[in-house]
Amino acid sequence: MEITGKIATVRKRIEQARRDGKRIGLVPTMGALHAGHTSLIDAAVQACDYVVVSIFVNPTQFGPNEDLDEYPRDIEVDSRLCAKGGVELIFVPDVDEMYPSPNMTWVNVEELTTGLCGRNRPGHFRGVTTVCNKLFNIVRPDIAFFGQKDAQQAIVIKRMVADTNLPLEIEICPTVREKDGLAMSSRNRYLDDQQRKDALLLYKALTRARQMVQQGARSSREIIAAMNEILQSAAGVAVEYVSVVDPETLSELDTITERAIIAVAARVKTTRLIDNIIVDLNKQ
Repeated sequence: MEITGKIATVRKRIEQARRDGKRIGLVPTMGALHAGHTSLIDAAVQACDYVVVSIFVNPTQFGPNEDLDEYPRDIEVDSRLCAKGGVELIFVPDVDEMYPSPNMTWVNVEELTTGLCGRNRPGHFRGVTTVCNKLFNIVRPDIAFFGQKDAQQAIVIKRMVADTNLPLEIEICPTVREKDGLAMSSRNRYLDDQQRKDALLLYKALTRARQMVQQGARSSREIIAAMNEILQSAAGVAVEYVSVVDPETLSELDTITERAIIAVAARVKTTRLIDNIIVDLNKQ
């Protein structure tokens, strides 16, 4: 396994892999890798012959007063996980390599980015789509792998790829959870014991929502009310949103008629966490 911070080196290695007839997989990350990331790496290794993991804490997707400086970084641990998983190349650029001059060109996906996380994080998705577009142009993967936990991000990236005719597939892999149900997240390490306990309310609320749908509930208002009752049971949890949305357009649904994403974002003290489930009435 090789580690490089240089775009030119990545392109050289990819050119050789292409000449060798290899199928290229990319797992874009911000590092602080956990079991959710390793599940993406496993999927990439299964589907591809040459796997690249990018590790870049992208400043353009962080807003003012967000945790850019505090975001966990540990390249030694990350590289061991990648090597164990069968990764061929880690791309770990610095900011100057990715943004050598003030950025004047942005990739912006409209409509899909206005709700959910986009409502309270202006500019966030512009940063995500721009850096992913850069990574796709650098690595030129056949398939890029993302997690379902970041459902809005995954849908936005898929639309960006389709709209700009990029020649790659986007594979969305299932959310990986701790044994107690908490969705894996690099930000979980911010939580102390009490906050970790409070964070479980997100999954508890989503579990309740799924149960309600299975029992015949279809009203989004009813489902959201039940979820909020759970989320508001701990003083340390501040709800940002609870939403029931269409899985393609991300528009709010008054009534679940087929498939829906039920999504939640909340701050546990100062740590912002997100989670979601997909419900499908055709698979009840």
